[in-house]
Amino acid sequence: MGLVGVLAGVAPGPSLTEEVPALVEGHLDLLQAGVLVGAEALGGPARGEEALLLGHELVDPAEHGVVVHTADATQTGHAWVMPARELVVLGTASQAPTRHRNHNGYLLRWDAEGILFDPGEGTQRQLLLAGVASSAVTRICLTHFHGDHCLGLPGILQRLSLDHVAHPVDVWYPAAGQEFYDRLRRCALYNDTVDVRPHPVHREGVVDPGPEPFALVAARLDHRTETFGWRVVEPGGRRMLPALLDAAGISGPDIGRLQREGSVVTDSGRRVTLGEMSEPRLGQVFAFVMDTRLCDAAFALADGADLVVCESTFLDRDADLAAAYGHLTAAQAARVAKEAGARKLVLTHFSQRYPDDAGFADEAAAIFPDVVVARDLDRVPVPPRREHSGGAEQRAHG
Repeated sequence: MGLVGVLAGVAPGPSLTEEVPALVEGHLDLLQAGVLVGAEALGGPARGEEALLLGHELVDPAEHGVVVHTADATQTGHAWVMPARELVVLGTASQAPTRHRNHNGYLLRWDAEGILFDPGEGTQRQLLLAGVASSAVTRICLTHFHGDHCLGLPGILQRLSLDHVAHPVDVWYPAAGQEFYDRLRRCALYNDTVDVRPHPVHREGVVDPGPEPFALVAARLDHRTETFGWRVVEPGGRRMLPALLDAAGISGPDIGRLQREGSVVTDSGRRVTLGEMSEPRLGQVFAFVMDTRLCDAAFALADGADLVVCESTFLDRDADLAAAYGHLTAAQAARVAKEAGARKLVLTHFSQRYPDDAGFADEAAAIFPDVVVARDLDRVPVPPRREHSGGAEQRAHG
């Protein structure tokens, strides 16, 4: 079986049709940081999902493809770029699941990280249906302790131990709900082997400064209990420019040295700087706005985000109910995305009173054009990175 590697370059790779020769020639340094490369062994195509979860790396180019390291042997095959960042929707219901909607649950795949947001009841099984192994989860973020946002936590933690997950798992949650976290953490007997590291959040701001692979920011929302929304902020960097590198005669290991040291001396004796061979690269931003009335924090979380996941429990005709119970309508969610300058909006957390989701799409699209009405087991790619433009600045809220 072929496997997936996370490569360490910082420049965007070539198009899919050009990817194999680029790899064959060994130009791994020209691939964007975190780009996943699917590998197809001679015995048959790899399942990208399985490959990523095994966590192996691309180790060496070969004459007719790439050489990938497997658990059994080294095999020659072919390679192609795969999406490295996507949202896996595990559930889209609100208080009560339906025949077609599981309780909440969202896995943000971000290169080698997997952030599980608000695992409601049944999330463990939804991961199986989505083809995602428990080992993909590296972090867990809870917005609050209403049951549809946390009842899946015990099953997820138990499954991590059952699957002998070796890496630690960090859990962020509102500090005011510590009693409920403790109950969920120890509610059943099992062989608890995973290093679960709790992080109660007492106040708004940066709760994990990163900077790599991202900073995690919390903002207090307006719900009926203490609730935090989440913002994932990738730091800006530099994008290498292949045409300039070729013109300067810089290739292979020299590209990596230029990135690390800031300058290199070419064979002709010319000193070349990183600034000459690259351009600013904007970091990407993801926002998670769940269970809230309209409030400043919702707009701040979504500010300039590439992808916003936002609750839309009600339609606008039931705006009074939304306000009473501390929720948003589809129109309000669209307003948040539009006024915050977001790029793509994912609506979710639908009340069981609406059997058809078409109304959510119509209501939101009248305000904000790029809307996805989430359904269970959907996969939504994070939009491609914005191109740098003159005075553009990375928007991070701390």
